[in-house]
Amino acid sequence: MPAHPPPEAPRSVLRRAYDASRRAIRRLVTFCVRSWRRSLHVRVISLTMLMGLTVVIAVGSLMYQGIADGLVRSKTASAQQIALSETADVQSAFDATDKTDMTTLYNLSRDSVQRIASPLDDSARLVILMRASDNTRPGIPLVATARARGFTPPADVRGALARDPAHQQTKIISLDATGRHIPAVMVGSRVSIPNAGAYDLYLIFPMDKEADSLSIVRTSFAAGGLALILLLGACAYLATRLVVTPVRSAAHVSERLAAGNLDERMPVRGEDDIARLATSFNAMASSLQRQIGQLEDLSHLQQRFTSDVSHELRTPLTTIRMAADMIHDSRGDFAAHVARSSELLSKELDRFESLLADLLEISRFDAGGAVLSRTPTSMRQLCAEVNDMHAQLADKLGCRLVLDAPNDVTIDVTIDVDRRRVERILRNLVANAIEHGQGQPVVVTLRANSTAVSVSVRDYGIGLKEGEADKVFDRFWRADPARARTTGGTGLGLSISLEDARLHDGFLEAWGAPGEGSCFRLTLPRVQGVAIAASPGPLQPGLTARTKQISSGTMRTSDGGARLASGYPVAIDAKKRSNSLPQVIDGEGAVDAGEAPR
Repeated sequence: MPAHPPPEAPRSVLRRAYDASRRAIRRLVTFCVRSWRRSLHVRVISLTMLMGLTVVIAVGSLMYQGIADGLVRSKTASAQQIALSETADVQSAFDATDKTDMTTLYNLSRDSVQRIASPLDDSARLVILMRASDNTRPGIPLVATARARGFTPPADVRGALARDPAHQQTKIISLDATGRHIPAVMVGSRVSIPNAGAYDLYLIFPMDKEADSLSIVRTSFAAGGLALILLLGACAYLATRLVVTPVRSAAHVSERLAAGNLDERMPVRGEDDIARLATSFNAMASSLQRQIGQLEDLSHLQQRFTSDVSHELRTPLTTIRMAADMIHDSRGDFAAHVARSSELLSKELDRFESLLADLLEISRFDAGGAVLSRTPTSMRQLCAEVNDMHAQLADKLGCRLVLDAPNDVTIDVTIDVDRRRVERILRNLVANAIEHGQGQPVVVTLRANSTAVSVSVRDYGIGLKEGEADKVFDRFWRADPARARTTGGTGLGLSISLEDARLHDGFLEAWGAPGEGSCFRLTLPRVQGVAIAASPGPLQPGLTARTKQISSGTMRTSDGGARLASGYPVAIDAKKRSNSLPQVIDGEGAVDAGEAPR
């Protein structure tokens, strides 16, 4: 027979139930906290209902206590008056009898008790006639109504009557009637029975009708208070809805405006404060739309002006270039100072032509007319060629160019890019690194992964101050305008490089720290149309890592990698996307500038 599994222990069942209840309570608390923090409706309604509940409880308690005290006072006064009258009648009956035997006295006592317990007004009363505590004479036994049998008056009331028999003694007691305790007023008085001595007459007036009245009052207060709280909640909901709905509309319209839908407006209803807010908001949106339109028109005019001027300058510049070339070729026939002037003229014309070419390129980017001409390009070979182009400049400034590319065949990737544009990016980055490297080594690092290829250009020069790394791609921006440049750049190189990276769906990022140098990283997609998961190359190195050896074609860092320490990293994402900062991967087989790539 198959073995049946042992029954689950009760403790484990209880444990599961306890865990489930804890999870349910935690979810409920989380939901309440989230609703409280995110919803103005919930906060206002909750606070209004809580304050209403507090007021209802306070006012209801005061009113209920006042009504209860009034009923007790009225019942006590009525009981004392009735007890006084009934006690006088009983005493008169005993005084009028001429028979003093115990049987006659007992019958008279019983008749008096029955008469008092059955009044004409149908008010139920409990009556007890018993020997006084200080009466030692033999006499009649205790006489009581049926409901009062077995009830013993409190000792303090009996003692008070013994001490002051001339006055009534009153006390509020609790009666056990049909399984429930009801309050009652007990009034004790002293009567004197002939031949029997002093007896105490106790009249007990149950307050069941008053208790029923208080119960009705309590129920009415509870129902009225609940209705009032719900009404307050409904009023708070309606009031907050009148305020929250326009606010939410304003938030929605603001989001639409931020997304570029400048024609969005808030609906205006009525003439109240909310309507004034909507009117002011719409006026602000219209003003912003008008100013943005003016700025767009101005930008278009500036772009057109730049493009037109650049094109119009090409013809006279070509003429000036031809004349300058003729003068430069004949400089040997001139005096020394005239020959020097011709050389300066030729160099400045070269710089002017470069600036004009950059302006034309920028105008094409602004007009959206820049297109790519993709060709299969070996990134390893391209990096080596760019290093070769700048070898003379590096030697002039005492700088060492190093290509850090591992021997792994996967690094020698060939990707479809616009070779001219990518080469221009690398030339700008390498030239800037040499210019600002202060004679320190410049390392060009090539890395690749399954989705991207990156080229990082690292220098160990003056670096970038805080806040400068996000400005390096601005047009005509320079970190130190007073410092002379060796390469005579136009100030548009990095701006054009950023636009070139954007055309390739890539990233161009910058990092720098004072005294630690700077690093620029170009990341391009390995396959066109495939999103870049992460850049494989280094950007922000650990500040403790330094060049350990740059000789025999090798490069190492002292800590074997990079730690994300201090400095001011800034990522300029051509697609406005964030990109994680991977750690540096050491290269194998770094190549000096001028060597043939492997």
